[in-house]
Amino acid sequence: MPLVNAKEMLTKAKAGHYAVGQFNINNLEWTKAILLTAEELKSPVILGVSEGAGKYMCGYKTVVGMVNGMLEELGITVPVALHLDHGSYEGAKKCIEAGFSSIMFDGSHYPIEENFAKTKELVGICNELGLSIEAEVGSIGGEEDGVVGMGECADPDECKMIADLGVTMLAAGIGNIHGVYPENWPGLSFETLDAIQEKTGAMPLVLHGGTGIPDDMIKKAISLGVSKINVNTECQLVFAEATRAYIEAGKDKQGKGFDPRKLLAPGTEAIKAKVKEKMEIFGSVGKA
Repeated sequence: MPLVNAKEMLTKAKAGHYAVGQFNINNLEWTKAILLTAEELKSPVILGVSEGAGKYMCGYKTVVGMVNGMLEELGITVPVALHLDHGSYEGAKKCIEAGFSSIMFDGSHYPIEENFAKTKELVGICNELGLSIEAEVGSIGGEEDGVVGMGECADPDECKMIADLGVTMLAAGIGNIHGVYPENWPGLSFETLDAIQEKTGAMPLVLHGGTGIPDDMIKKAISLGVSKINVNTECQLVFAEATRAYIEAGKDKQGKGFDPRKLLAPGTEAIKAKVKEKMEIFGSVGKA
């Protein structure tokens, strides 16, 4: 199956009260693991690519070529969207040109008027090309490719303003952060989420920073309109832990040197397990 935009899968998720997982990719092994797990579980999936990861993987055209090749060679039949995560205005345009099926423009660090204007322009381009587009209001806490947010809660009226532009999905800050949550984290603001849901209606909402949020909070967020949940840090942690354990056990020495395929295998299996765990929590298993 070729790449699809995320509109249909998220519309179904909103109506069915489950969430589609966005799992960020950083290399071939991660991409393969996520696609195989989605296929096994018959779950739609969104492959997220940060601008930093895109540069690391040799550019957006390389990423598109790799993903399209895997979809064909692995016989993937579930819906897959290739999505720019926390994209700049310039990055969004580059990913559109490269062949991404979905983009995120993160204008949350701009004044709302500038966020509105840039988002409006990109919505027009995406509509013309049949791509899905995600916008953000209220900066997500933590750091993502050099953009630092303190996890403020979005203004529901500003959320409606951006949603009314015709974006496919909306990321709204509700106290969530990127990375590992500190012990004193107060939790998600469901009051804010409820108010945003009331203002934006059928618009699928996005929860960034899915790593470490308790399962009961995840499920409550889904019940209040969250239809897409982003996971990255948890995959990074399990991949690093499994790889480190393999090396420390001395299993990485293959004859005269190191075999990278064997070295990366434990981490890849750990990512598969983590993606499966998250898809089950999000309720997307069997929803392809």
